[in-house]
Amino acid sequence: MDEADVVVIGSGSAGSAVAGRLAEVPGLRVAVLEAGGRDTNPWLHIPIGYAKTMYHPTISWNYETQAEPELAGRRVPWPRGRVLGGSSAINGLIYIRGQAEDYDHWRQLGCTGWAFEDCLPYFKRAQRQERGASDLHGADGPLSTTDLRDKGELSAAFIEAAAELGLPRNDDFNGPSQEGAGWYQVTVRDGFRCSAATAYLKPAVKAGKVRLITDAHVTRILVEGGRAVGVAYRVGNEERVIRAAREVVLSGGAINSPQVMMLSGLGPAAHLEEMGIPVLRDMPEVGRNLQDHLQARLMFRASKNVTVNDTLASWAGMAKVGLQYALARRGPLTFAAATAGLFARVLPTSATPDVQFHFIPWSADHVKEGLHKWPGFTMSVCQLRPESRGVVTLAGPDPMAKPLMQANYLTAEADRRCMTEGVKLARRLSRTRALGAYIAGEHAPGADVHDTDEALLDFVRRSAGTIYHPTSTCRMGGDDASVVDPELRVRGVAGLRIADASVMPTVVSGNTNAGAIMIGERCADFIRRAA
Repeated sequence: MDEADVVVIGSGSAGSAVAGRLAEVPGLRVAVLEAGGRDTNPWLHIPIGYAKTMYHPTISWNYETQAEPELAGRRVPWPRGRVLGGSSAINGLIYIRGQAEDYDHWRQLGCTGWAFEDCLPYFKRAQRQERGASDLHGADGPLSTTDLRDKGELSAAFIEAAAELGLPRNDDFNGPSQEGAGWYQVTVRDGFRCSAATAYLKPAVKAGKVRLITDAHVTRILVEGGRAVGVAYRVGNEERVIRAAREVVLSGGAINSPQVMMLSGLGPAAHLEEMGIPVLRDMPEVGRNLQDHLQARLMFRASKNVTVNDTLASWAGMAKVGLQYALARRGPLTFAAATAGLFARVLPTSATPDVQFHFIPWSADHVKEGLHKWPGFTMSVCQLRPESRGVVTLAGPDPMAKPLMQANYLTAEADRRCMTEGVKLARRLSRTRALGAYIAGEHAPGADVHDTDEALLDFVRRSAGTIYHPTSTCRMGGDDASVVDPELRVRGVAGLRIADASVMPTVVSGNTNAGAIMIGERCADFIRRAA
């Protein structure tokens, strides 16, 4: 019989961290099940390669929401990684932890031991900070965080524009304060993407300390006598089982973790009965509490040929870019999803930044459609702490069927106000001396869209989409209704933990990869202490 001590479902941000750290325990048998394949596609390792992989037919799950009533009935694409490294292999590489206040708020919600001072040692343990160790950063961890090698005058103009508006300069968004404008740090090592699998899992597999099973689509967790004892999965048309002598760790992410829970009979009883799935435990909040950051992208025609659109407009330009990367690991191929960023407050009630900007020195209507044929750049603005809540449900009892997602974007009035004010701030930035000197015209929303709340909200409704940060569908808490307790143990099921962004009680104020990895680090510690 196939067996391991700990079986980890998913090799994404948290799952790789769990497995990599447990591999350090002598004699512990660790197995990882990954639904996707190995990370052999070269674009998975070139920083800007996410443009080629996010919507790849096999590397991404290619989810999409149900029709969103507040987004003009549109279905919003939700790419998620279906490959070694999960979404950390196809994300925008930006390293943001969120605000200290986010984690202190978790503690206030009943997550004892999850205040920022409790989480900081694990952020530091995970990190290999290029700038060296400090009170807030670690330099000896597996996850490389580095400065951008190439930045560009256009991105520098964005930072200067923020200063014109009285917004502070910030050289470390993961420092004492998040507020202000500056350069992003990225999860890149020696010019290549540093996914969670690269950082944690692949070294452990290579050393023979973790068993990795790819193309393994999990169908359910096996529960006997109230205890998780193994995992059923499918490789091609073959059904297999692996037993877990000690624990099962579910690290499927905010979409797949609630899906696997419900397929296993752990979820809202009425929904499971409707799907024809025997109810092992009625857990009404599995799949509920879904949160995501909504982004609106403003695009501009540039008055100077300083954008990536220009660089890649010719075969000669593309050849130059390829040589830059091949010979020196420099140039546009090293770019992340943004070069510069801004965290700001746009609502008078916000004590800390409530919007995040990603400044992108290129433009495209959609990743799949390629860059515009004219010089262009993008300012993306997203609300950091949405009040709207969505849900993940099953489409049916077939474990191979995609789950259903309803984000319910903009159903809260505060979210509508925040997004509208965020777009207004983006326009003010575009009208500064520093940035205005580079603008020939506004492509989106466009000159015909006036600066009224009604017109800007309509623009958001018609065009906004995810910035790829779904969380909170298996929330952690101190109350009996929460899905997991503060040690990530599933309530009412022994030997089962969840470690990924689904356990976040509220979405963090920023990109979610760093927080998910921290959760994986903590989960491994909980398991080691329970030995």
